[in-house]
Amino acid sequence: MVNDGDYVAIFNSVHKVMKAEKLLKNAQIPMLLIPAPRALSSDCGLAIRYSAADRSRTEQLLDNVSLLPEEIYHKEMDCFVRVNRMG
Repeated sequence: MVNDGDYVAIFNSVHKVMKAEKLLKNAQIPMLLIPAPRALSSDCGLAIRYSAADRSRTEQLLDNVSLLPEEIYHKEMDCFVRVNRMG
């Protein structure tokens, strides 16, 4: 479900992840609402997956409305590596 090179944003509530999904879809930024990968912790059980090509736009839009994820991970090979937000 998460490809190498993709980013996964983890939010601490279902409300926030659903709000982020709506915001990104309205901005026509390609993303996918997914179950949070088992290797990652998530209080709400959901996450948003987006590509490296859309990382800057995605994180900037979320930052602009103070809807920042709790954690962001980058999929590298078979591992998830925690990364800092851009900006």
